[in-house]
Amino acid sequence: MQLNLEHPDHEFFLRAADGESALVNERRLSASFVLAPSQLVEHWPVREVKSMTPQDLDAVLALEPEVVLLGSGATQVFPPAAVLAHCLRAGVGLETMTNAAAARTFNVLAGEGRRVVAAFVLPG
Repeated sequence: MQLNLEHPDHEFFLRAADGESALVNERRLSASFVLAPSQLVEHWPVREVKSMTPQDLDAVLALEPEVVLLGSGATQVFPPAAVLAHCLRAGVGLETMTNAAAARTFNVLAGEGRRVVAAFVLPG
């Protein structure tokens, strides 16, 4: 079987993610970050999903997504209702999943040309 390496049409690609770190292109990140297909925002101040506030989404929503993927770490943890309501008022969908699932979903949606932004919570 012939295999071909396919390069994404967008600047940033998630190669791996778990509860401790993520590999964006060739860079290993161990602190929370926000990622759009064409932009990486490092040092996002969120350290745990349960204590998120609506203001924590300002950096995420500034990237004008149609959908936000919230990578909550090694396990799925939902943010407070006020955070979900903030996204709904902005007309943006918010999906919470593990970091590994968020990485896979981000790559698929970015590859389809969707306006997706992923926010990853990491302990660093």
